[in-house]
Amino acid sequence: MNDNDFNYSGERFADLQMLRYRLDGWDSLTLRQKKYIYCLAEATLWGRDITFDQFGKYNLRIRRTLEQAWLGYKGDRQSEEFIAMETYLKRVWFSNGIYHHYGCDKFVPGFSRAFLTNIIEVDDDVLEVMFNPDILPKRVNKQDGEDLIATSAVTFYDGVSQTEAEQYYQQMKHEAGDEAPSFGLNSTLTKRDGELIEERWSAQGKYAKTIEKIVYWLDKAKPLAENDNQKTVIGLLTDYYKTGDLRLFDDYSVAWVKATEGRVDFINGFIEVYNDPIGLKASWEGIVHYKDLVATERTQKICAAAQWFEDHSPVDARFKKPVVKGVTANVVCAAMLGGDEYPSTAIGINLPNADWIRAKHGSKSITIGNLTDAYNKAARGNGFRQEFVIDQQTIDLIDKYADLTDDLHTDLHECLGHGSGQLLPGVSGDALKNYGNTIEEARADLFGLYYIADEKLIEMGLLPDGEAWKAQYYTYMMNGMMTQLTRIEPGRDIEEAHMRNRSLIAHWCMEHGNGEAMQLTTREGKTFLKIDDYGRLRQLVAELLAEIQRIKSEGDYEAARQMVERYAVKVDKRLHEEILDRYKRLNLAPYKGFLNPRMTPLRDANGEITDIEIDYDESYAEQMMRYSRDYSVETF
Repeated sequence: MNDNDFNYSGERFADLQMLRYRLDGWDSLTLRQKKYIYCLAEATLWGRDITFDQFGKYNLRIRRTLEQAWLGYKGDRQSEEFIAMETYLKRVWFSNGIYHHYGCDKFVPGFSRAFLTNIIEVDDDVLEVMFNPDILPKRVNKQDGEDLIATSAVTFYDGVSQTEAEQYYQQMKHEAGDEAPSFGLNSTLTKRDGELIEERWSAQGKYAKTIEKIVYWLDKAKPLAENDNQKTVIGLLTDYYKTGDLRLFDDYSVAWVKATEGRVDFINGFIEVYNDPIGLKASWEGIVHYKDLVATERTQKICAAAQWFEDHSPVDARFKKPVVKGVTANVVCAAMLGGDEYPSTAIGINLPNADWIRAKHGSKSITIGNLTDAYNKAARGNGFRQEFVIDQQTIDLIDKYADLTDDLHTDLHECLGHGSGQLLPGVSGDALKNYGNTIEEARADLFGLYYIADEKLIEMGLLPDGEAWKAQYYTYMMNGMMTQLTRIEPGRDIEEAHMRNRSLIAHWCMEHGNGEAMQLTTREGKTFLKIDDYGRLRQLVAELLAEIQRIKSEGDYEAARQMVERYAVKVDKRLHEEILDRYKRLNLAPYKGFLNPRMTPLRDANGEITDIEIDYDESYAEQMMRYSRDYSVETF
């Protein structure tokens, strides 16, 4: 199947468009590798209900109620209220719950209570959560000055205040020393009879039945692994799942970093803490992938020069790693997405998150090439650049270089940015609390921006000339200043960590450049970004990178708070209205997500698997209903 035959773009609804990704090179895999991927993919799909439950107490009950209503409705399926209910259900599927996957606000139903209750019996508390905007209104609240736990709907805490949670885990870390595990990562913190208690997420605790299914498929995958190191990784992961012991999770993370041979790899577990308002507890996610052998040559060049990049960074010498260890990176093809990575997913990942493991053992990064390719293919000719880029010369620059520089910036961000720098002795990795995620993403983005403009990349054969990097600077700053506002509802602040990071960088550079580097200008009533001095802009990137690294290395919470609140949160109302109006005229969906391919084992007369068939034709509703039917075993 070639590009002309493959349909990347799929269904559109609300502010979302579904895309499909292709498993390039699948036929080049051995049967054993395909079977290995299939088992890992099953383990990936089984965690879906955990993510739903983590993102809100009522999410699973609401999803199941709506699915039954959707299936059982006997009336006019073209009626306004049915279509509104169907759209609401599709949004719930997409966001793993009733809250916007990016903005975190609760969806407003476009259908009435009466319409739903005429189809199916619904508990009053479920109806109240769905239809009363004042009940559990936000999945994650990051409003400065509020109790972030009490005002967030995620289920990581039960009856516990922000102050109580922070003090509880600070005491644990103080007693554990420099190589403390990521306390709180895999548990619900609750209060019983006035005492704080952790309910671990394990095969012996909360989510037990689902975790048993994940472990079952990991055990099936283990004998199919490509080498002994991969088998060790799976064994440690299943031991951790069975017990919930975070020391075992650290052992698994170290082994995973060191398992670099073989073509297939995966992430499965409680990993990222973006959905915890205070940045401690992890949502469940899964992804299975295999190396793109040709594209990986690019990331391997970057990793081989990791020490050079660290030594030449513009940050204070105290914050640089004297010896960069264990940096590995690959460009990969995603084969299956799950949990918090599905349907909306990252295009680059760097793990593990524990700073002491990074410093002592290194990290692994992936750039997910087939997903970025799908984004690029689906966006061709959509008119976005013609509407928002200042002139044809800049459009030509972006058309020529953007695909290359976007991938390269992601490589630098994931391969080196997250793994660069070091904390000063005694500084905790979560010292920046609720601002930590934004600062960390800004640090990695700035590292990538600084080096994408360096002549070193031309010497390494990663960029063709000294003009290419300007395409990345323009699109990045335009996004941070203007076009990412298409994802924000009128009157709202910026809340998502990656969006805050981009806003911080763009607005800080605008202010500190004093109009010399870049500015917003108006032509025929439309606002455009104008970059006057790319060299000066790179100097500003260097200055900000140095300060962001200082904040991170010193654990300067107050500086982080001031930086984020000043540059990253607030939205210019007039500009926002203009950008939304211009974007609306393009008739584009601001958010994209992915449908997974369907994997089906083909068997011979003896029941032995002879191949794994890949099918891309499953519709959005078919896939979501199948997952709800086949990968759900308990009510949490």
